[in-house]
Amino acid sequence: MNKNTITGFILIALILFGFTWYQSRQYEKQMAYQAQLDSIARVERAAQMKIDSLRTDSLSLTGKILAEDELDASKPAAIYKDSLLELAHNREGKLYRIANNKIEIEFTTLGAQPNYVKVKDYTNYDSTELYLFKPGSSEMGIGIFTGETINTKDFVFELAELNDTSIVMRLPFNGGGYIQQRFALENNSYMVRNTLSFIGMDNVIPRKVSSYDFDWNVVIPRMEKGYKNEMQYSKVDYYFDGEKKPEEIGRGRNVSKRIENRLDWFAFQQQFFSAIVRPDSRFASGELSVQFFPEDDEERNLMACAAKMRGDFSIADNVEIHNDFYFGPNHYQTLKSYDRKYEKIIPLGGWLVGWFTKFVIIPVFNFLHRSIANFGIIILLMTLFIKIVVLPFSYKSYSSSAKMQAVKPEVDKLNAKYPKEEDALKKQQAMMDLYKRAGINPMGGCLPMLLQFPILWAMFRFFPASIELRQQSFLWADDLSAYDSIIDFGTRIPLLGDHISLFALLMALSMFFYSKISMQGQMSGNDPNTASMRFMSVYMMPIMMFFICNSLSSGLSYYYLLSNLITMLETFIIKKFFVRPEDVLAKLKASEGKPQQKSKWQQRLEEAQKMQQQMLKEQNKKARR
Repeated sequence: MNKNTITGFILIALILFGFTWYQSRQYEKQMAYQAQLDSIARVERAAQMKIDSLRTDSLSLTGKILAEDELDASKPAAIYKDSLLELAHNREGKLYRIANNKIEIEFTTLGAQPNYVKVKDYTNYDSTELYLFKPGSSEMGIGIFTGETINTKDFVFELAELNDTSIVMRLPFNGGGYIQQRFALENNSYMVRNTLSFIGMDNVIPRKVSSYDFDWNVVIPRMEKGYKNEMQYSKVDYYFDGEKKPEEIGRGRNVSKRIENRLDWFAFQQQFFSAIVRPDSRFASGELSVQFFPEDDEERNLMACAAKMRGDFSIADNVEIHNDFYFGPNHYQTLKSYDRKYEKIIPLGGWLVGWFTKFVIIPVFNFLHRSIANFGIIILLMTLFIKIVVLPFSYKSYSSSAKMQAVKPEVDKLNAKYPKEEDALKKQQAMMDLYKRAGINPMGGCLPMLLQFPILWAMFRFFPASIELRQQSFLWADDLSAYDSIIDFGTRIPLLGDHISLFALLMALSMFFYSKISMQGQMSGNDPNTASMRFMSVYMMPIMMFFICNSLSSGLSYYYLLSNLITMLETFIIKKFFVRPEDVLAKLKASEGKPQQKSKWQQRLEEAQKMQQQMLKEQNKKARR
């Protein structure tokens, strides 16, 4: 491992460590802030999310509409001018369910809205049923002016139609028209088609009304093992037509965003599951917000999401507004199949890293999964594949490292010959001549590191967001998408968390041993930078990587562990059979005394060094004056 390789690894580690440290600081600040507002927030959420509905075990359609004359004259004065609205406001809602093979949705006639969504093919980490949102934790309404300001969430609709996969509910008006909500599940799909209709409402809604409001408040529960990891990968997304990817807010921070431009859709995204709303006609404007619950929330809620959107509206005899609701997993191929850019909510990295993930990692991963069920074996084979692909480039780095170890005795002689600082240029020129005669390229580690950086970062992004690894066990890890704790402290330790992950620990140990072996006999002991470089490479980098990966996906730590072990094996084979020290020394001896043609890069380097030496001399002269 030469200096360039070490420098590259140090930069990667510092970037990852800085990112993790920043996220940890944000998390601690957020928890402190949350503790102060906890009591107020609970009251606000309770008021916002409350749905006054009664549950029934029966799906009977025998409920009849109460007549207007059934209203008790002793009750308080009417709130609404329209008597049918007043009647609907005072009724009690009923619950009905529709389902396909993918999801089950319970609707309440109070507001003609979803009461819960259950995803059938998945379970929570504790093996309980997976609800995208639980009963009573969602409030969705349509606000519009009908001579008086109303919101559909305040009224009980009449059930008009019901079958296994669709439901129709209506809210009548005195003027003869009605508002209708229809929800229909597609076969073998997570998509729900919604049609909001205003039938015969042209005599009820004034002509000047040009917009309607779509409001949705929902509490999304925790579903995964690690709270911190789940929180950091949960967010709210929104997409503008023609953009390459959606915007996002959240990722562990309480935030709201006012949007003045027309947007195509928005998504309430948990780490592995999302609720996406897309109207056929784009929303004109809106406001999105997300607020995270503390880790010790008694009801194990993750985040409260809110959308207050405004859509264009033009009254006519019959008006239909179509919306698509997606309630399902963040599975790349599934989201991509809808051709709406939904798959862009999955964090795969920037354009270069994202390109590598989409066109290399995911296809290889899916190809292996077709015939192999064990994801630990799949990760092993995928690691081998990647290592084989980059081996022609990595070989140069390993070869350069082996040659530098072979010529270390000669390097030590040069260090002894030029011990003074003013002889640094002469020593550097002698070093370059030595490397040239031995066939060593000092920059041999740069290209492999440039190639490996996007791969390392792609894996860093892919594993925690890959739903394929969710709840997949391997060896002692029961979920490759979460950490694999072998020791649980019961209390949170800054940076480390509340546990120790075995795969992360093994990964750090493998990095320690690889760095220690690679640096043996490579760096000169009297080099002033040797001690710090050795300390950073052998000790600090493994420690930093352990802290970074301890709370992340165990599949990620397992991949890094395999990568380190395979690298050590490749290095051993190259040193044993391809770059033998005796061959390097023989070549060095054979070239002794013979003139060596300097490369253009070496010439430029020497010129730069001469200029540097000249500047130092001038500075010393000025200092002596």
